[in-house]
Amino acid sequence: MSMSLEERVRSAMAALLHAAGESQTELAAALGVSQAQVSRRQSGAAAWSLTDCEAVAAHYGIDVLELLAGPTRATEALPAKRRRAPSRQAGTPRPAAVEGGV
Repeated sequence: MSMSLEERVRSAMAALLHAAGESQTELAAALGVSQAQVSRRQSGAAAWSLTDCEAVAAHYGIDVLELLAGPTRATEALPAKRRRAPSRQAGTPRPAAVEGGV
């Protein structure tokens, strides 16, 4: 059973938020809407418009068609500079490892 386009967009939005390490509040600020509006769209209480989709795609630096294609394509298209740090696990001393560490 395949996802509807609305479900695919909501899923892609969630995946992009996670991959970029952003909150709904940060995305809302970038779009010029309230966090509550983003939450309503993500819960399915309101729909993401095509204009919203274009704005989100521009925010993340991806093509809107990658967003509409769903979470896998959207996150694969996300530029490296927009991704959160590869590891947020405790005890991972990245600077020391990069410099050769002790």
